[in-house]
Amino acid sequence: MSEDVLKRPSSLWHIHRWIYYWTLHWAYTPYAIPALICISFAESSFFPLPPDILLIPMVLAAPTRWWRIALYCTIASVLGGLAGYGIGVFAWETMGRWIVENVAHVQLVLVDGRNDIALPSYFLTTFGAGLGGEYLFQVYDKWNAWIVYIFGLTPLPYKLITITAGVAKVNLFVFTLASVAARATRFFVVAWLLKKWGKKAMHFIDRYFNILCVIFVALLIGGFSILKIAM
Repeated sequence: MSEDVLKRPSSLWHIHRWIYYWTLHWAYTPYAIPALICISFAESSFFPLPPDILLIPMVLAAPTRWWRIALYCTIASVLGGLAGYGIGVFAWETMGRWIVENVAHVQLVLVDGRNDIALPSYFLTTFGAGLGGEYLFQVYDKWNAWIVYIFGLTPLPYKLITITAGVAKVNLFVFTLASVAARATRFFVVAWLLKKWGKKAMHFIDRYFNILCVIFVALLIGGFSILKIAM
């Protein structure tokens, strides 16, 4: 990436735009792997931007190493998720709420005497009453650790899921398994697509990522529903 972008006056950019370019520039340095590990870890608990920002240009630059890059990303993200879970368990009032509202930019609302999070309208439209409610903790009450896996595949900030899973007291072992499954699915699929189709895949993922995530989750839930009926 051109250094000129990083030298532009900060007053011209929103803080998140500056963080985006600061994060992206690590992909073009010898410290790309350590930066990917650090950002993947931090994003699962407090950093505002997803590690895909680094993963995408790194895979495009070294397509034969796609699985190693995805593996680093997955391991670091899961470990960061455990840190986020700890924040939810031990520091919800002092730290967790602040991260949810000021880093994830999600507004907490009082529902049935507890702070909760309204789900995006596209989730409610797609899944309807099957979610178990219109608010995140209501959904945790019904689906528990499945929320970690399903929402871990979506565009929702992962820190939002890890911290609230701690608040919801999701079983730690199950939480870890769900985190591994969700993050591995997401990062390995993205990295493989980039390895196979290169920049065409990058443009496609960038344009339709949110829609693809919702479709994938809908198909996943539909598959479980069919198995449940069949059994």
